[in-house]
Amino acid sequence: MPLETFIALKEEMRREGRNHTSSTSIAALILLLQPFVFWGSAEAKPLLVPGSCRDCGKLNVLIVMCDSFDGRLTFHAENETVALPFINLMKRGGSLFLNAYTNSPICCPSRAAMWSGLFNHLTESWNNFKGLDANYTTWMDLMEKYGYYTQKYGKIDYTSGHHSLSNRVEAWTRNVDFLLHQEGRPVAELVGDKKYMRVMKKDWEITDKAKMWIRSKATNSTQPFVLYLGLNLPHPYPSPSSGENYGASTFLTSPYWLEKVKYKAIKIPKWSPFSEMHPVDYYSSYTKNCTGKFTQKEIRDIRAHYYAMCAETDAMLGEIISALNETGLLKRTLVIFTADHGELAMEHRQFYKMSMYEASSHIPLLIMGPNIKSQLISSVVSLVDIYPTMLDLSADPDELTNVATKFPEITQTLNRKLHSIIDYPKVSALVKLYNKQQFIKWKQSVGQNYSDTLANLRWHQDWKKHPNKYEHAIDKWIKGNKNL
Repeated sequence: MPLETFIALKEEMRREGRNHTSSTSIAALILLLQPFVFWGSAEAKPLLVPGSCRDCGKLNVLIVMCDSFDGRLTFHAENETVALPFINLMKRGGSLFLNAYTNSPICCPSRAAMWSGLFNHLTESWNNFKGLDANYTTWMDLMEKYGYYTQKYGKIDYTSGHHSLSNRVEAWTRNVDFLLHQEGRPVAELVGDKKYMRVMKKDWEITDKAKMWIRSKATNSTQPFVLYLGLNLPHPYPSPSSGENYGASTFLTSPYWLEKVKYKAIKIPKWSPFSEMHPVDYYSSYTKNCTGKFTQKEIRDIRAHYYAMCAETDAMLGEIISALNETGLLKRTLVIFTADHGELAMEHRQFYKMSMYEASSHIPLLIMGPNIKSQLISSVVSLVDIYPTMLDLSADPDELTNVATKFPEITQTLNRKLHSIIDYPKVSALVKLYNKQQFIKWKQSVGQNYSDTLANLRWHQDWKKHPNKYEHAIDKWIKGNKNL
């Protein structure tokens, strides 16, 4: 089935309350699907567990989705400021998407888009409290339906972000004509010593659980698996000093991770003077409590701590990749690393997200796995593209179901759209005319023996049963409208 038809039909199914996907750009989908074209089988490994899925023919899938990770760190020169060994491993051994973006630079709306495959104007997830219905059928639900064992750990947040009432009111009152600080002033905080690795304890706990699941369950599974790990890092930490309804404005790390950062290489972002700021930018800076005076050291410290938090995130990704490698599953697993949005980290006199500036909207997207090409892909993709990518080769892998007849209105719409691009009846007529002209030219070169020549081609068994019938059909065709 053509990709355009697939996209349009999935949109119709969405309106009918069935399975869902996005009407994403064709170019983006094609590029996102490209790395999943396999040119050979994955290298086989000796069967460790009788009856396991090592011989089932399907690849496993691991998705590690973190929070607030600036995607430019995966390829930009700024990456030189922090050591990210496992992201670099994925970059060397897989496909890196240079222009991957969030569909909304807010946690819940972006995750609703990723899990549903729908743009935000279709999910109607406008803030962190209005996401998908709790019983919504996600791409992971459908993969389970088609034979995958699925397991989720950590942050999901596609139904609601479970934020405070203060956050809700702030989101609802954005068009009210007032300015109020909504966040604590961003600060950098250091804890522990040079041996203190597990700063974000909650993330490390779920990472350990995922590792344990890989070693105890995945290795024995008779099904291919999909494992999802949702991390909080490198999202800033809560700031209790801001009061009961505190925000998250503390960039916190330990000396262990800070040593992974080249402090002197950190770039201090340029800020526009207040007089030149767009009113929306000023609103964002003010509500994020960033309109006060910041020294260059404060800014550099905040950015350094943020990069250190990214290094800790990379280490958690590495723990999962290592567990897959140690159990022999890595050679049969697609590994995807991405994030819900980026982090401004004091660019444009802001921290946090909620902006379509690059730091806030650019996300990481790397894919590594058996026969995935090592390449840099520059076409624009977004989180909604993950849904159709995960479900490609599952609902109708042999392409035997003609769903176009079930949705005639969509078929007609696509037909009109195709007409706007190319006059395909005219092209078809030109092809037919060309074919006839070439046949006549060949017939004239052969002379009277052309019929005998035809009678001895690959169709000779049928032709010789009724030669006059077929010769007459050809003559009628030649005498037809030569101009079409």
